[in-house]
Amino acid sequence: MTRIAREVDVLIVGAGPAGLAAGAELAAAGAGRVEILEREQQAGGIPRHCHHGGFGGRLDRSAYALASATASAYAQRGRTGPDYARRCVTTALDAGAALRTGVTVTGWAGPRTVETTGPAGLEQITARAVVLATGARERPRSARLIPGTRPPGVYTTGELQQAVHLYGQPIGTRAVVVGDEPVGHAAADTLRAAGVDVVAMVTDRPSAPVRLRSRRVPLLTGATVTGFTGRTRLSGVALRHDDGRTTTLRCDTVVLTGDFVPDHELARRGGLVLDPGTRGPAYDTSFRTSRPGVFAAGNLLHAVERAGFAAGEGRAVAVPVLHRLAGTDDPAGGGRPLVVEAPLRWIAPNVTGPGGVRPQGGRFVLRTVRRLPRPLLVVSQDGRELHRERHLSTAVPGRPFHLAGDWVDRVDPDGSSVRITVR
Repeated sequence: MTRIAREVDVLIVGAGPAGLAAGAELAAAGAGRVEILEREQQAGGIPRHCHHGGFGGRLDRSAYALASATASAYAQRGRTGPDYARRCVTTALDAGAALRTGVTVTGWAGPRTVETTGPAGLEQITARAVVLATGARERPRSARLIPGTRPPGVYTTGELQQAVHLYGQPIGTRAVVVGDEPVGHAAADTLRAAGVDVVAMVTDRPSAPVRLRSRRVPLLTGATVTGFTGRTRLSGVALRHDDGRTTTLRCDTVVLTGDFVPDHELARRGGLVLDPGTRGPAYDTSFRTSRPGVFAAGNLLHAVERAGFAAGEGRAVAVPVLHRLAGTDDPAGGGRPLVVEAPLRWIAPNVTGPGGVRPQGGRFVLRTVRRLPRPLLVVSQDGRELHRERHLSTAVPGRPFHLAGDWVDRVDPDGSSVRITVR
């Protein structure tokens, strides 16, 4: 079948908070034909099925968005996910971006040419700049290598929220939530909304990274899921405690929360360099990937941050994209990789940019694999210390903490990788 060939100025892949914010900002700035592709039938990303509040607010404001009469909602706090998603869509469309849903990007046919399939058939779309905003996903049971039988009743948070809020499907009666990060509490709220009794939250960590929000739910720490039981329906979750004890929690539903990974398949197919820590595309402080003209933003880069943070990156990526379109961008390359040492897990951005460009908000995002009380972060290159910074709070797994970026202009562009260590 013949593919229809088309050209646009900016092509954005993914219509979650980051992609929609990038589309709104670029279209409002006069970037030409800005087209957003979304493989789902509805745009809005994960917030579409997150019915809890807390979306929107200060982080979701922008100069271009606030110029729109419909965008005043960005200044309000506490909106539900679906409301937030609808307003992100409205803002992008009002700004002049073209949004096409039900269109899947299947591969690459050139440096900035993608192949798609959708209601209009097969297409080849070439852009002057491409922004990847494909987001992140939770790892399912198979990827977590949990043994046992394969009965119905096993969900990820996203699957649960879609089943309850989008499709109105019955869930079960007794549930166990695996994970105690904020997304785990969101899963527990969804279960309660569906009339399901949450009998326990389980984590393999020795202590909870966040405080339970006045819920009378037993929290089992230091417990690892070793298997599921049941045939026609899940009947239990087998656990092994740190002290060697084993137990089985009786339930007909289990929700596997957290453990997000970037949805990087398209980036991988395009041969983009992936960062071993984040597992998303390696990118510099101007959101540039290893392929000239291809940018990335949102939770594809660092699974997973809040929707407002992803939207902020979507707006921020507009600036280097506009420079690319105008031919005023710095030449690609010249950045030095950022390497973290254990117990740090990853840093984002993970490449320095040319000209001492600082990251969005002036800070890098870090994650750790274990608790770090009042960590001292040291940044060095080739034995030369560039920066040190003491945190007065405790860094915990599953939650972001930050590193100031005012040292980037001291990086030697001809030196080796920049290392971030904890002392």
